[in-house]
Amino acid sequence: MTTRSACSTTTLIFPALLLGIVAGLRSQLPNALLALAVQQGRLPHGQGIPLRWLGTRWGLPLAALAAGGELIGDKLPITPSRLAPAPLIGRLVSGSAAGAAIADATGQSAITGAALGAVGAGIGALAGYYARASLSTATGIASPILGIAEDIIGIGLGQLAIGRVAAKRV
Repeated sequence: MTTRSACSTTTLIFPALLLGIVAGLRSQLPNALLALAVQQGRLPHGQGIPLRWLGTRWGLPLAALAAGGELIGDKLPITPSRLAPAPLIGRLVSGSAAGAAIADATGQSAITGAALGAVGAGIGALAGYYARASLSTATGIASPILGIAEDIIGIGLGQLAIGRVAAKRV
């Protein structure tokens, strides 16, 4: 393996895992952050479907609408647990798509990126669920308030992941 290839693979691992973790916290957030980065020129439009779709005229508005809806819906008492089968599968798929998009942006294997994103989504879903439930029980702070903190953490982690890839492109 050449040094350039090893460096590129390392460039993929952290951002793909991190965006997967973000998907585990908020399934629609990685798409919105990736679409914004493409629109701002921080990431290329890409050749693969996730990144190419997010770079279209409607990519950012639709991704932002979905993410905004989820940020609101997460706080409602009728929202199912992220660990229920359907929401968990959605998070794993979202993490996979985000990982594949980052792989496309770094010129790496979409399969590797998707796998890393799915692993990250599983980690994020479990960690987010148990952290929020434990903190709510320990502090008495209402779960929706902690959900807002989780939103902010997810946005920050997503920006960190994308920033790592964007910085390597310069």
